[in-house]
Amino acid sequence: MTSRFTHRLTFRPASRSLAAALAALAMLAFTIPAARGAEALTVFAAGSTGGALATIARDYTAATGQPVKLVTGPAGLLLERIEGGARADLFISANLAHPRRLTAEGKAGPTVVFARNRVCVSARPDVGLTSAKLLDKLLDPGVKIGTSTPKADPGGDYAWLLFEKAGTLRAGATAVLEAKARQLVGGRSAPEVPAGANPVKYFMQTHVVDVFVGYCSSHDTQPDPAFVQVELPPELAIQADYGMTVLEGRHDEAAWRFAMYLMSPAAQAVLPRYGFGAVGLADPGS
Repeated sequence: MTSRFTHRLTFRPASRSLAAALAALAMLAFTIPAARGAEALTVFAAGSTGGALATIARDYTAATGQPVKLVTGPAGLLLERIEGGARADLFISANLAHPRRLTAEGKAGPTVVFARNRVCVSARPDVGLTSAKLLDKLLDPGVKIGTSTPKADPGGDYAWLLFEKAGTLRAGATAVLEAKARQLVGGRSAPEVPAGANPVKYFMQTHVVDVFVGYCSSHDTQPDPAFVQVELPPELAIQADYGMTVLEGRHDEAAWRFAMYLMSPAAQAVLPRYGFGAVGLADPGS
């Protein structure tokens, strides 16, 4: 279906008039109630968005009556499921490459930037991790590093990008860091953790690893005092642009409406509470 919303989703923040039009359309979508007994929209989304998207979807359903089902996980594996025939209405990835691939394959509409994130390193307080000494600490033979799984999960790709950047500052650092890193989450055969446990926190609490290369965002709105989170120094900083696209399917109109709402000020204002940068606000950090 060629939706009348399709060309509107080509979002260019530099254009104030387009941004204003997008916000107006998004709020219009928000005010249109769903048909009674509407089928749930299925959203395949990067695991890191789980907390924020659950809040946004709950608000949207309360206002419109449109049910939304979130399926979260490693974006690379979600992409494989979609390409293998899994039914989804929207796809939100922790990178732009995966949704753009679906766009190029003719399976989805345009890809837009939904949110931004940054790479951070988390650790137990006893590790003594600081931004200024981050690379020294990562290269310390006594410090065990955890990461997500490259290719299966963009989070792992960003960790390997960090290691590559480290190699431009310290000769041989890339090989050392790649050899030290343990791919503990985001893969097809990740180690099991107790039911209900946060894998990243569990592996640090149990000293399987001492630090974990991941995102600055969180599933919760309050930081966990049991861990410290350190920003990368400027010379190693990595930004992650999260892409969103609407897949061709049975719920095109409802899917486009929800996609428009996701770009609205009301939805975008939720993102910073979970550590994301919002692209649909005048002040992305507010």
